[in-house]
Amino acid sequence: QVQLVESGGGLVQPGGSLRLSCAASGSIFSIVAMGWYRQAPGKQRELVAAIISGGITNYADSVKGRFTISRDNAKNTVYLQMNSLKPEDTAIYYCNANIIGYGLGYAKDYWGQGTQVTVSS
Repeated sequence: QVQLVESGGGLVQPGGSLRLSCAASGSIFSIVAMGWYRQAPGKQRELVAAIISGGITNYADSVKGRFTISRDNAKNTVYLQMNSLKPEDTAIYYCNANIIGYGLGYAKDYWGQGTQVTVSS
């Protein structure tokens, strides 16, 4: 089994910064991709940023230039550095990982429990 544990959410003023972390643990053979999604009240869950093996990244247009995703392969951890935060960034942020477990011949998607990010003065 695989677990994703997130940390780093909280309350921040507009223009501030936060850094989210997500560590994957368990029976991991290979991590194909890791990323962050968010869901605001009354809205659908949306992709914020993702990073795949080799370091290729993808960002939602709304966060380009403000958010940076990175990954520590040795620690099976993905980070999301969020700068110049806006009230519209307020949401629950979920970590997602596409992982091939030991004994499996295919990748599965796993989700973290979510961490609240609130941007407000």
